[in-house]
Amino acid sequence: MSEQATPWSDEFLLGYGPMDDIHHEFVELVHAMQVVGDEVFPALLDRFAAHAEHHFAEEAAWMSAGNFPARDCHVEEHEKVMASVREVQQMVAAGNIEVGRRLAVALEEWFPGHATYMDSALAQWMVKRSTGGVPLVLKRAATT
Repeated sequence: MSEQATPWSDEFLLGYGPMDDIHHEFVELVHAMQVVGDEVFPALLDRFAAHAEHHFAEEAAWMSAGNFPARDCHVEEHEKVMASVREVQQMVAAGNIEVGRRLAVALEEWFPGHATYMDSALAQWMVKRSTGGVPLVLKRAATT
């Protein structure tokens, strides 16, 4: 288990409420996968996989509805993550919990970059389409 597990913080806020909400759940599930007992891990991984499927489908729908220019690249990255999750689910089902823990650490490392570079652009696109401006994000507990 990672001792550096990072639960949700305002640093992850992007200013598009529906996306921030789904990201909050993503971060909390990834954190939980790093700290739960082995007996609970397979069910939690399955819960994470269901969340990720919904999460990525929701973002794809926003991108399609809004004609988001970087849709294909963004969706492709999500597909690669889901392929890894499905592969790890099979290994965990066969008893290899450790590979599941490594996936959780990899997701924790992947998420900030993905959110900062890909999801922030989508959040700005969505807010601009709905309000005409860019998101205003107040980060109460952000670190410097």
